Amino acid sequence: MNPEPWLFTYEDFAPEREGLREALCTLGNGYFATRGAAPESHADGTHYPGTYLAGGYNRLTTDLSGQVVENEDLVNMPNWLPLTFRLEGEDWFDLRAVTPLEYRQVLDLARGLLLRTVRFVDARGRRTRLEQRRFVHMRDKHLAGQEMVLVPENWSGQVRVRSALDGRVINAGVPRYQRLQGRHLRTLVAEEVDAQTLLLEVETVQSRLTVAEAARTRLFVEGAPAEHSRELLKEEGYVAHEFTVSLTEGQRLAVEKVVTLYSSRDHAVSEAAMEARHAARTAPERFEDLVSTHAQAWTHLWRRADLTLELAEPNGTHRVLRLHIFHLLQTVSPHSIDQDVGVPARGWHGEAYRGHIFWDELFIFPFLNLRLPALTRAILRYRHRRLPQARQAAREAGHPGAMFPWQSGSNGREESQSLHLNPRSGRWVADVTSLQRHINAAIAYNIWQYYQATADSEFLYFHGAEMLLELSRFWASMAQWNPALKRYEIKGVMGPDEYHTGYPDRAEPGLDNNTYTNLMAVWVLCKGLKVLRLLPAERLQELRETLRLEDSELAHWDEVSRRMRLVFHADGMLSQFEGYEQLQEFDWEGYRARYKDIHRLDRILEAEGDTPNRYKLSKQADVLMLFYLLSAEELRELLERLGYRMEPEMIGRTVEYYLQRTSHGSTLSGVVHAWVLARRDRAASWRLFSEVLHSDISDVQGGTTQEGIHLGAMAGSVDLIQRAYTGIEVRGGMLHFNPYLPEELRRLRFSLRYHKHLVDVDITPDTLRLTGLWSDQEPALDVCVRGKCLRLPPHETRTIPLGP
Repeated sequence: MNPEPWLFTYEDFAPEREGLREALCTLGNGYFATRGAAPESHADGTHYPGTYLAGGYNRLTTDLSGQVVENEDLVNMPNWLPLTFRLEGEDWFDLRAVTPLEYRQVLDLARGLLLRTVRFVDARGRRTRLEQRRFVHMRDKHLAGQEMVLVPENWSGQVRVRSALDGRVINAGVPRYQRLQGRHLRTLVAEEVDAQTLLLEVETVQSRLTVAEAARTRLFVEGAPAEHSRELLKEEGYVAHEFTVSLTEGQRLAVEKVVTLYSSRDHAVSEAAMEARHAARTAPERFEDLVSTHAQAWTHLWRRADLTLELAEPNGTHRVLRLHIFHLLQTVSPHSIDQDVGVPARGWHGEAYRGHIFWDELFIFPFLNLRLPALTRAILRYRHRRLPQARQAAREAGHPGAMFPWQSGSNGREESQSLHLNPRSGRWVADVTSLQRHINAAIAYNIWQYYQATADSEFLYFHGAEMLLELSRFWASMAQWNPALKRYEIKGVMGPDEYHTGYPDRAEPGLDNNTYTNLMAVWVLCKGLKVLRLLPAERLQELRETLRLEDSELAHWDEVSRRMRLVFHADGMLSQFEGYEQLQEFDWEGYRARYKDIHRLDRILEAEGDTPNRYKLSKQADVLMLFYLLSAEELRELLERLGYRMEPEMIGRTVEYYLQRTSHGSTLSGVVHAWVLARRDRAASWRLFSEVLHSDISDVQGGTTQEGIHLGAMAGSVDLIQRAYTGIEVRGGMLHFNPYLPEELRRLRFSLRYHKHLVDVDITPDTLRLTGLWSDQEPALDVCVRGKCLRLPPHETRTIPLGP
């Protein structure tokens, strides 16, 4: 890897790693994204080109041995990349069929460019230099482009260039989905617009989503328009131009392909194909002009989003953090603001999890809240638009209020699959992960944290309060009264730990009194009651009338929030769920010795005819999620509200207990554990942070990253630097700092936005320096540093000494 902190570089061609690199080198702009596949490649087991439109879903059904399964997928859209060549007397370019003399692929994070340089010699001894550049435009969301430069180093002759749009693609990027139907597109139009421009229009077969791509290809020799011949190729779902041009030794042939993409989901368009044709004709004349405006847009984003680190020992940490920010901003960008999209767990980078939206917003929003809060607001609107579907789901489950799905796609229905293929055993097993009702606490938490960071009363007024109240109503209904214990209980759910889906001796799935679920339900009820006090009188009356909120129901919320049951071990430690303490201990050493990689113990045990439900083991943090989301003060207040007491020393014991029993089968697990250890054991926290940081670039889960990045873990790693080690909290109408930098981190600088204030933050182990960057029209900002409060006026700097 290149040591430069803005360049992510590969110096060799490694076919076995190409899928991983294609995911990590994906380019996108929040509207669509294209994997970093070579432009001459096709899906062949080594490469997997893929282009994905944000929110572009389609449903298909598959007959699996008599059982009909329906899945909604993020659709692999027509491939706009094909741009290749062949030298006279040779086949079309294939890197595996020539002898590379030089190979370099660079992801330029600063400018949002994918660069590739190849020098090769063919079977006839001809040496050729190939240079390629690619972008997905960050300013104009409908534009993308690539440039191919050929230089004959020791030969003269003809070159044939092919530029195509390929709609014959299917969804085949995840091996375990291979038996499921994946042909989502039908072709509507494949035609030549003019001598330079092609048009391909397709439609998804179920959702009737129309997508149109137009490609304009121009050739230049030594900077002047090239003389060439042209042919048109057409097949079903495929259209191409082939150009033939003569070159002499040392001449530079530049092929510029500008692509426009529109869909029927777009605002302010008449018809996708018409818009794509027009945009291709009117796009800037030269590739370099597009690169310039695209790079400028990235410069503006980086000013808001970058982190500057000074490390005790130089390593790749800074570059990888920027890679993570880069992919976050490609998934959720300013273009997301006027779109109806959520945040998919695997980005718009591949087909894993079918592009669905889970709870990863919980790990992604904290970064956005303090940098680009308009993006958080837009994505929360995705949830609000699906509130009617969540209400319907709650009613069908026998509850009032709103019950959001564990997996969400186009319209907000539950998209979790009913069967899951275990690739280790080859068996399809029941999937009950939709029982993770804690997604409804995550959404409420996200609403509240956004409001705390922004004081956006208009959002709370029109959207946030309604969701919080309906979520509170749902949780109050989920709680069942146990007269013997004089406590409310929540039964038949799953917590964040997906290894435990039920009890080993119980036929029906689900667990009782999952601690994380129960306590977060209490948290939601408390915030539901609090939001009523924040609303203006007229909005409060409107919501109470519309939702038919009576005083008796609000009194019930209060009662449940004070009488919820939590289960403890005999020694007073929080149990993950009722019955957890009675489970068997697991043979961790034995399984590590037998299998080496035990991240996915659920698959290993199922293949052995066993189940994780019998053991004290976790896929990821469950109880410890409470320490990740809630401050010690908030956690203590909730426990005291319920009449429980947790001694301070029990927190450390709880962390250690569950850390020893977790396989980290989810990349999110390391984020949580690094967070909860940040104050107790900085060295261990930094080790876990480093593991999270490299989980995707090292593909620690053995082939999953090539199916799509793990966006929650990427954002979580950045947030560990931004909030965990700085001790930043937003609560009580104040911005709090409690810095505690790891020894490896000597200095940290970034800017954050809190309410209407832009603050420059500069932290070393000894000092915290805050500078107000807002206008004189806004008042001073109240800040608390390690419990001591101060005022920060605009355009002034405060330097606060930090003791040990």
